[in-house]
Amino acid sequence: MTTISRRAFLAGGIAFLPYLYYQRVSVAVRRYRVPVQNLPRPFHGFTILHITDLHDKEFGEHGKDLLAILRGLSFDLLAVTGDLVLRTSPKVDAALELIRGIGGFSKSPAFSVSGNHEWGAQLAPQVNAKLEQAGVRVLTNESEVLRRGEDRLWVVGVDDPVTGRANLTQALSPTDARQPRLLLAHAPHPFPQAVQAGVDLMLVGHTHGGQIRVPLIGAPYIPSMGYLPRWDYGLYRQGKSTMIVNGGLGESWFPIRINNPPEVALVTLYPSDPAQFSGKEGLG
Repeated sequence: MTTISRRAFLAGGIAFLPYLYYQRVSVAVRRYRVPVQNLPRPFHGFTILHITDLHDKEFGEHGKDLLAILRGLSFDLLAVTGDLVLRTSPKVDAALELIRGIGGFSKSPAFSVSGNHEWGAQLAPQVNAKLEQAGVRVLTNESEVLRRGEDRLWVVGVDDPVTGRANLTQALSPTDARQPRLLLAHAPHPFPQAVQAGVDLMLVGHTHGGQIRVPLIGAPYIPSMGYLPRWDYGLYRQGKSTMIVNGGLGESWFPIRINNPPEVALVTLYPSDPAQFSGKEGLG
């Protein structure tokens, strides 16, 4: 039986440190293409930049490294789904610098919902007020309509599901189910209700993809969702509804990521009938 010397063990541990560092600071852009029934032609190719779970983390001074990545992306709407702060030492400066930096090169509308860390720090109203001052429309169990000519797309936002503040029925009440509806929520918990209501697309965070992902298993455990959770990361479809669970940018319990680098998501809508597609991207 081959034994590993103490020197080899230490060398392996030291070599692993750069990997851990890279996994925390490198940002992936995950691209999704979501079919939507009866998507109006002006919204063919409509693209959403989804950011979540920053947890007061900075990518370069004033977020310049992350902004350099985002500046190269084309999108029609910015969606932010909570946990911008860290409950144990809540600061919103990094999030505001990021939002303002994006606003410096994009005039796309921005929408946000609260997460459990904002509420855990008892700062959700204050954080939301600062986001509104920075030009973000904060949705608290309510909806906003985007118009392109006579056509509409609804942006729906629920308050934090983890702390029991989400009210999907209230949020959807002004909307028209015959028109496409995008739902923003911090966590995946309301997905069954969203499916029942016929929501077209739901964007969420909260899970961090587990922070540590095990091959063939995924996330072993996620707070408020338990062991081997059903919805830990990526794309899920049920009926006409699609949910994308974004792995997020930051960390909460401990500053480590394995097999799961920070990410933002770029989500493009196209009609469920490909023959109708006339958007900015091909279907390849």
